[in-house]
Amino acid sequence: MFDIEGSLDRQILAVARTRPTVVFVEPLDPRVLEGACYLARFIRPVFLASEAEVREVAARDLRHVEPTRIDFTFSESVFVEPILQQKLIAEFSSHFLEAWREGGQLRSAAEAGRVASDPAQFGILAVRMGHADMVVGGATHEPKDFFRPMVRALTIRYMPSEAGVFVLSDAHPEAIFPHNIVVFGDVGVNATMTPEALAHVAVGTCAIARDIIPEDVLAEIHGAIVSYSHRGSDEGPSADLVRRAAELIPGVLAERVRHGSRYASIKIAAEVKMSVALSQRSATYYGGHGGEDWAGGTNVIVCPNLDMGNLLYHLYATRYPDAKKFTVMIGLKSRGVDLAMDCTPEDVRLSVKASVLRMHRFGDWTQTPKDTFFRRHRVLAINPGSTSTKISVYEGEQESFAAELQHTSGELAPFAGRAITEQFAFRKEVIATALAKRGLTMADVDAIAARGGLLRPIAHGTYRIGQAMIADLKSGAFGEHASNLGALIANELAAGSGKPAFIVDPVVVDEAPERVKITGVKAIRRKVISHALNQIASARRYAEENETFYEKVNVIVAHMGGGITIGAHKRGRYIDVNNGLDGEGPFTPQRSGSLPVGQLIDLCFSGTLTEAELKALNKGSGGLMDLLGTDDLREVERRIAGGDAEAAAVFEAMAYQIAKNIAALIPAFDGEPVDRIVLTGGMARSAALVEAVTGFVAAVGCSVTVYPGENEMFALAKGALRVLNRKEAAREYRPRG
Repeated sequence: MFDIEGSLDRQILAVARTRPTVVFVEPLDPRVLEGACYLARFIRPVFLASEAEVREVAARDLRHVEPTRIDFTFSESVFVEPILQQKLIAEFSSHFLEAWREGGQLRSAAEAGRVASDPAQFGILAVRMGHADMVVGGATHEPKDFFRPMVRALTIRYMPSEAGVFVLSDAHPEAIFPHNIVVFGDVGVNATMTPEALAHVAVGTCAIARDIIPEDVLAEIHGAIVSYSHRGSDEGPSADLVRRAAELIPGVLAERVRHGSRYASIKIAAEVKMSVALSQRSATYYGGHGGEDWAGGTNVIVCPNLDMGNLLYHLYATRYPDAKKFTVMIGLKSRGVDLAMDCTPEDVRLSVKASVLRMHRFGDWTQTPKDTFFRRHRVLAINPGSTSTKISVYEGEQESFAAELQHTSGELAPFAGRAITEQFAFRKEVIATALAKRGLTMADVDAIAARGGLLRPIAHGTYRIGQAMIADLKSGAFGEHASNLGALIANELAAGSGKPAFIVDPVVVDEAPERVKITGVKAIRRKVISHALNQIASARRYAEENETFYEKVNVIVAHMGGGITIGAHKRGRYIDVNNGLDGEGPFTPQRSGSLPVGQLIDLCFSGTLTEAELKALNKGSGGLMDLLGTDDLREVERRIAGGDAEAAAVFEAMAYQIAKNIAALIPAFDGEPVDRIVLTGGMARSAALVEAVTGFVAAVGCSVTVYPGENEMFALAKGALRVLNRKEAAREYRPRG
């Protein structure tokens, strides 16, 4: 049986840049609520009921659903009681009054307010007026109360109708419908059938199949318009009606192809007898008589009248109760989902996912027009490096502007030999100039999030920049690093604007217990300095993608870049990691990694290397640079491809050491299983390295997920957004004592 849900999931994640806002008008129906609890990864749910009411339904009727899944869904949702939304009610009431006036009806503002307060009407108008992207209903509403008003309000193009998608079980003969996938289309709300309407319905139904079924599963979509009468008027399913529609189909299909080349794989045959379309004869019969373009079985059955479509849908639903089935609307640009009154939670999930996928694939949807329900806070992210400063502006979770501001050697020359923090005024002006060129000032942002620097050890989180933090960074008491500039620049930019400035998960995040820091030499204690920002962001991303929380997962994250840090994240705490700043751990492109202590001591006192040279070997000229003369992993892979045995041996050793350090963290979880190993950082783009490390850690007993790149700018923005959206409180950095 084809895994339609898994296929929809993969396709959505491949094309989605953000999540649409979806309004559920019936959240107190347990089936609808349960279905929604499996959708938060793909949508932003709006439940039209109070949070207390929705939670009561969940507690009473969803006891079989994992509680964390419910909690995660609710954390990603908003709860809206229409009657309390006076501003929106006023907007929607005005719409109703105008529509009634145009229809020659005189009704009162009070009546318009009552209609606008109805959840079904409220949800439909929220989509029509741009406050949301999709409305879901019909499970408890009669067609006159949801389906028909939705179609009237949201129809945009083509003839509105509804298609029923079935993925049949293996018990059904596969020769009839390839992969046992069939889509039934009917005329829907088009009470009077015309050739034009039928042609649009036929092409639209086939387009649904093409949008949701990958080409590697069904290379072509074969549609058939059924006809069972050679007599009758144009209003009935007569052969004449079908023939006239067939003449229009090439033009309608050509218009679809102009909107998306994938629709060129649609083939439609007309005047197909029902007995043929639903039998094994369809493939062989039309292979010889349906034209040279026709080959294979039928995927789409188009019914020229509503009764026939309903009959087929209910016939197959009854005959194959284990079929995966759901409905998809045509002509609304995926803005409405009509649920059957006998729907299951699975039907809800599949209908919404199919519509979300089609919404992304239309190509003209990028985000919810208005951020009424989910505020798109604008965050300026700042990440200073040694010779450049990266800045990005995020609107919600979407990056709207990014730049890497390079600082020439001439510009940096006046600061040579001086504390890094003395550059902050210069860098602040460079950032302000870059923003001004984009027409942006501090009045245009809601918060600033900067990369944190070398401070005293602190717990993970988003920290408000204050005087104690500024004082520690200016003093350089905990070390000199370009990241120290982040808080200083953000604080200066935000001064007087009233906008908050934060740092997020700086390199000094330390939640490791005492057992991690004790060494065999009393005078030496292990320090915890790492790529905390990307480490924690990667662990959070894994949790979110699995619809749970950072506080609920056990994850080992390997950040593989110029430096390599491998950290243990146990249920929301960052409990162990190698000191990447000092080169501890596996060797890297530029760092020596941990070395045999005795041999290192001998080397230190051998007189062959100075202290400066030894420090450079530890960090800067060690690792791949010392072993192979390059710190570019791509160059190493090119040498391996050319037959360089030494490069192959060094590459394998680095992969082995990374895997060895991953496995070494298993004791950190005190016997609890590890949920996932995450590989991230620039070197995670190497398929060969990922494959090698994955093979070495197979015995750990969990899967590996790869998030290539450092993703630091997004991580900074997300940290600020969690505070702005009140998902967590900003922490305060306090001086010792």
